Amino acid sequence: MENMFCFQCEQTAGCKGCMGKAGVCGKPEDVAKLQDKLTGALITLSKEMKDHDEKTDKVMLEGLFTTITNVNFNAKTVQEVIDHVHAVYQGTDFDMYQVWEADEDIRSLKSLILFGLRGMAAYAYHAMVLGYSERKVNDFFYEGLSAIATENTMDTLLPLVLKTGEVNLSCMELLDKANTETYGTPTPVEVPLSIEKGPFIVISGHDLLDLKLLLDQTEGKGINIYTHGEMLPAHGYPELKKYSHLKGNFGTAWQNQQKEFADIPAPVLFTTNCLMPPKASYSDRVFTTEVVSYPELQHIGADKDFTPVIEKALELGGYGKDTEFTGINGGNKVTTGFAHGTVLSVADNVVDAVKAGKISHFFLVGGCDGAKPGRNYYTDFVKETPDDSIILTVACGKYRFNDLDLGTIEGLPRIMDMGQCNDSYSAVKVAMALAEAFDCGVNDLPLSIVLSWYEQKAVCVLLTLLHLGIKNILLGPTLPAFVSPNVLNFLVENYNIAPIGTPEEDLKKLLNK
Repeated sequence: MENMFCFQCEQTAGCKGCMGKAGVCGKPEDVAKLQDKLTGALITLSKEMKDHDEKTDKVMLEGLFTTITNVNFNAKTVQEVIDHVHAVYQGTDFDMYQVWEADEDIRSLKSLILFGLRGMAAYAYHAMVLGYSERKVNDFFYEGLSAIATENTMDTLLPLVLKTGEVNLSCMELLDKANTETYGTPTPVEVPLSIEKGPFIVISGHDLLDLKLLLDQTEGKGINIYTHGEMLPAHGYPELKKYSHLKGNFGTAWQNQQKEFADIPAPVLFTTNCLMPPKASYSDRVFTTEVVSYPELQHIGADKDFTPVIEKALELGGYGKDTEFTGINGGNKVTTGFAHGTVLSVADNVVDAVKAGKISHFFLVGGCDGAKPGRNYYTDFVKETPDDSIILTVACGKYRFNDLDLGTIEGLPRIMDMGQCNDSYSAVKVAMALAEAFDCGVNDLPLSIVLSWYEQKAVCVLLTLLHLGIKNILLGPTLPAFVSPNVLNFLVENYNIAPIGTPEEDLKKLLNK
């Protein structure tokens, strides 16, 4: 292949693959090819490195994280990461076109493993920066990548696909422990969408440590901090919400940033993926840190000195008066903080409400948001759920409906935001607890899972659900381009995975399963 080839995200061209001079996400061809080279270097490292230590593990996680969609658009910094890999081990980089041009079923299964590893690496990276790691998790990156370069059959690869989901469950548990032991157990909180007058900074992404450092450095300086996108759940953590200048949430999901940031009188700091190519109208106020990189944007390095961001906030001055914003449905506030610690603390009440017929069904409606048409399905689906049902949600797909006021059941809000995509672990914990309380399997619960996917973290979460044997998942807005017909048939036959249809049809099917 002379041009780039990339089909790892939901928006990929024609639901087949981006093969031109740039991807739909805006990633240019040279960066796409370098990311393949980086992946090939990591695969060679995994095959040849018999013993790995913290330094090697950091290089591995940094490299995989760099290749996630909407993280790095910068050829210079991708090459620097490749150089970091080569500094650990110098060898011939594996050629990724051996995968892209392989038999479609082998390519499909290896892609599921690779993309699952990329998503899991993000979770492991966030845990690592807080000082948490687990040998089982780190070892599997080497095992999984080695399989990419090994001759395999479907029979040998399928167990490894499911093992990716198994190890990702451990990884999400590790990150949950890292976050809660560092910042406390999340508790429910109401988050306003309005912006107070005066200087402010918007922080986006997933890295809670970056938010904590920014809060420390802005304390007492008359600068307010607002979350964006997947940073919203930070408001639920006691050690973060104690800062009085952590005020609220700006904007909606990541794919609306080019419109919502167009004339923003404040800087925006991107800590992880979800960066879109910034428009000229606001590119002078976008900053990146960690593995996020875009040509000509100012990058905050490992010293985490956010002085340039702070100076830009003071220079721009913010809005001259309090300014009201709304979610996509017109609501002026959202809630978050319903992680497993909170929900399980009232588990008896939930179980009693189910037994009394006050709660008829649970819907887990979560996953990534995206720009392609059809995602209004998730808004309509939630609106049409029965009045006596509960909607659990994780990740940024919730912005399609999290500003809706659907009322409460027995004092519990009908929409419960459990957190970031990695907080799917909370949903798993709650589902397992309910299954135990009702002495049944998870698949026997009045629980339906409706997922939206966009990038590789959604892949590893899906693989975790499959590892747990969870069936009847609805997936949309489209099925992954990297899943071949035979692999899809396996998933349908063994797990009854199905594409979303219409909200009306799907609700009828789920409520009568």
